Amino acid sequence: MKKVFASFVLTMMLATVAAAAPNPTEQLQAGVGKILSLLNDKSLDPDVRNSEIEEIVRDHFDFDVMAQWILGIHWRKASPQERERFINLFTDLLEANYKGRIGEYAEQYDDERIDYVGERIIEDRALIDTFVVTKNKKIPISYKMILQGDEWKIYDVVIEEVSLVRNFRNTYDEIVRKEGLSGLFARMEQKITDLRSGKIPPAEANGGAQ
Repeated sequence: MKKVFASFVLTMMLATVAAAAPNPTEQLQAGVGKILSLLNDKSLDPDVRNSEIEEIVRDHFDFDVMAQWILGIHWRKASPQERERFINLFTDLLEANYKGRIGEYAEQYDDERIDYVGERIIEDRALIDTFVVTKNKKIPISYKMILQGDEWKIYDVVIEEVSLVRNFRNTYDEIVRKEGLSGLFARMEQKITDLRSGKIPPAEANGGAQ
């Protein structure tokens, strides 16, 4: 009888943990929903809208994990100071790039919807498949996520089978092999400066530091 009762208690405990576990699709939907609401609110000041969207993006992306995947073997060889510098530069680069694109997208936004069509979870990793549905087409976008504590964070986005992380990784690997990490950092700093000054349109900045 004691064994039966113990098994019952254990089962209930496991069920409680499972019920409390965060769901990656629900967390992604919450973040994307907030962004769509901001884009749909034409009364918002553009600077306020952009700032709020940037904050949502920062909260939902794991830039540390992205940095490790992008540098690959070079991450393992980098010093702690070089790793920290790369994470900071990469975060600044993405924010500078997508800050301009947010404004462009807001002007073109026309009640697109997001369809969530698949979820695969293996231990602390998840893959969420979606479609952005416009009036003329459906664009497949997949989000690779990792569980950090009680939150699922995005570490890669695959748009029409093109991986953001792989795109950067291919570009950065070539630069590091030729110029070292110092050369990569110099290129990234220049790209950030050019983006912030408007010298380079955001749409032309995808793909790295070149």
